Amino acid sequence: MDTAVNEAADLAVIDEPGVALDLDQAVIIALGCNDKGVWASCTEALEAALARFRSEGIDVVARSSWWRSQAWPDPTDPPFLNGVVIVRTAHDPHALMQTLGRIEDAFGRQRSTRNAPRTLDLDLIAYGREQGDCAGLILPHPRAAERLFVMGPLAEIAPEWVHPAGGAAAQLMKDAVVGSDARPLV
Repeated sequence: MDTAVNEAADLAVIDEPGVALDLDQAVIIALGCNDKGVWASCTEALEAALARFRSEGIDVVARSSWWRSQAWPDPTDPPFLNGVVIVRTAHDPHALMQTLGRIEDAFGRQRSTRNAPRTLDLDLIAYGREQGDCAGLILPHPRAAERLFVMGPLAEIAPEWVHPAGGAAAQLMKDAVVGSDARPLV
């Protein structure tokens, strides 16, 4: 897996060449899809979501490759395609969550039953070093560190990012237990 992460690190897209990311200020969003909806594929749906970010005041600074994994917790659901981006935005955490929800809605996201297949799932993983219950928004995302389909893609673009509760992305990826079958698309 380390080889895949090292090779995939070249996939990161940095909008300011030569300027290092300040990982203490990183705003991290995870994307997922296992219902292509009106798009030809989940890849196309996720790419369309990323294209929408800029018009919503969210600039992608770095992005991972797409990772495939079985659906969780029900592996009989369609498999997921996931990825992670680091963004810059003027939105505060609550406004960013509202914007992400609006994008999900525009992409046909239905909130029927918990963990049901979805056309688009956007999760705010971290907002800088914000930690704890921020007026009903828990940061960092309370289950991100245990999910390989989040920590694997994050380790591609920011292996040294440290979870506020401890542990670098590269190590958390190795320790993740949920989605242990997750692998980058080749």
